[in-house]
Amino acid sequence: SEPSAVTEVKPETITIQALNANKEMVDVEVPYDPQRIAILDMPALDIVDALGVGDRIVGSAAVSIEYLTDYNPDDSNGTIMNLGTVKTADLEKVAACEPDIIFIGGRLSSVYADLEAIAPVVYLAVDYEKGVVESTKSNAQTIAAIFGKEAEVDAMFADFQPRIDALNAVLKGKNVLLGMYNSNALGLMGTASQLNMIANELGAINLSESVGEAQKATHGEEASWETIIKLNPEYMFILDRSTATESADEGVMGVR
Repeated sequence: SEPSAVTEVKPETITIQALNANKEMVDVEVPYDPQRIAILDMPALDIVDALGVGDRIVGSAAVSIEYLTDYNPDDSNGTIMNLGTVKTADLEKVAACEPDIIFIGGRLSSVYADLEAIAPVVYLAVDYEKGVVESTKSNAQTIAAIFGKEAEVDAMFADFQPRIDALNAVLKGKNVLLGMYNSNALGLMGTASQLNMIANELGAINLSESVGEAQKATHGEEASWETIIKLNPEYMFILDRSTATESADEGVMGVR
């Protein structure tokens, strides 16, 4: 007689590396292949969607990212519970949607313990020393491991390095300014910011590092046009936050 097929036994839980409330990397035990997902972080939502398990989302923060609006609670015909925002979670509704796992970002680290009392919490963030691309890949691999989807992540990132190499060939060693345009003001940003990849993976020299410190990692250190002229960059890379958040004043010209 033919030998019987071997049935793969899936673990009930796995241990991953994620951040705790103090933003320290620790071992976190989470359910393997969870069926009910609560999302309070947009990068995590992007990855969950890309892995093809978005149909398991039972609760989410408000979603304004255009290609992810299918997961916006207010547009889901009641299938996805509204959990608040990525800044302020509605803890009662998080509990009410009975998640197996909760994904959060840094803005909710202060309520980590409250969320952990409801379900295991996966808190991931960008490590600017590692670089945006490698950090994002690492976070995607962590999330993929939870769902047994590691091969999908490897396929997604397979063509990234040639593209980075091509851009690096253009920008390496070039003097640039990194900044954010916000409410009619331009803030210059350090390398440990949302534009990290320009100076890290792509090798540009960020002249913005020489300007101020206070807000550089968030919305930028406000700078005058005279400062920009004095720094004399070869390229400028500017995030237009006012347009992205639909808060631009009438008549304000966005800088891109």
